Amino acid sequence: MSGGYFLNHSVGLYPDKAREMAEVAAAFAEIWSAPDDRHWPRVLPARAEFVALWEALIAAPPGSVTTAESVTAALSSVLGALPDARLSGRRVLVAADCFPSLHFLLSGLAERRGFTLETVPLRAGETWVREEDVIARLGEDVAMTLVTLVTSTAGYRADLDTLLPAIRASGSLIALDLTQGVGVVPVSCEALAPDIAVSTSLKWLCGAPGAGILHVAPALLPECRPELRGWFSQPDPFSWDLDGFAYAEDARRFDAGTPAPLPAIASVPGLRWQAAQGSAALLDHAQSLCDAILDCTRLAPATPKDRARRGGSVMLHLGDAAPGRVVAELKAEGIFADARGPLLRLSPGATTAMDDVERVLAVLGRIA
Repeated sequence: MSGGYFLNHSVGLYPDKAREMAEVAAAFAEIWSAPDDRHWPRVLPARAEFVALWEALIAAPPGSVTTAESVTAALSSVLGALPDARLSGRRVLVAADCFPSLHFLLSGLAERRGFTLETVPLRAGETWVREEDVIARLGEDVAMTLVTLVTSTAGYRADLDTLLPAIRASGSLIALDLTQGVGVVPVSCEALAPDIAVSTSLKWLCGAPGAGILHVAPALLPECRPELRGWFSQPDPFSWDLDGFAYAEDARRFDAGTPAPLPAIASVPGLRWQAAQGSAALLDHAQSLCDAILDCTRLAPATPKDRARRGGSVMLHLGDAAPGRVVAELKAEGIFADARGPLLRLSPGATTAMDDVERVLAVLGRIA
């Protein structure tokens, strides 16, 4: 496995990932190909383990987490489930440095659900939206505020201790996008009390695509009536009473039709590995390597130097250097990174060491 891997903000790696994912995929193939009647009884517990690992990872109440195809699908499902009175005629706040897919979703839903989407802008020359600028736009007419734990373009870690109490005091629902931070940044839904949390199992959790999650606070669940509902939305999926449908009391009400267990099963090894390491240790390793980059490069950082205000990534302004050329030069040296516009994104993880950082710095030194 390449030690020059700095793409953990995209697809996370850990030692033995290939072998462990191959083993669970092969086990699934054996179960699903067996000439017997045990396919679902053997597969559904593996999906349940995925959900249980997520509940433990984010300290979420039992029954408050379920699977989703993606972060966007998870947020869409809960927005579609909220009653009109929650959204119609009100505002939804989102920061300009949110994950673009969620902004695309919200702007598309605004007219149909009757809310106004307000995007809090970046200040001139800055790379993350300030908490005080979000707070300044709060009001009684704000239905929901989408908060990004760690931004994908600056690696900025939100000051949740400042932001969330202000949002809660205004009466707004809190939707928390955990995607770029969970796995290295400790998260507790018990302590933070978001109304909604969404994430993927990619990135720092080293999982498979298609293994997203949705957390809905138990107090909000009774209000949610998902538009997309099916046999797995019921307390008993095997109830065939056409006139007796009822939503499950827990997050299973968002399950709709036949679940797709394979992405969850393929993500279980990464979740187990992360749980054995712990978020704090993984964050310290990533930030130590990022510190070395920040201390030695002449490129201007787009990421804060304060460890408390960043996740496991560092982003650098490339100035006049062409992003494609920089990424190509790094790749020629066996270093894998990417760029978003003029920003180089570097996310060292469990397979990255200090000598890999030195190779990155050598290439960046030539460019700078």
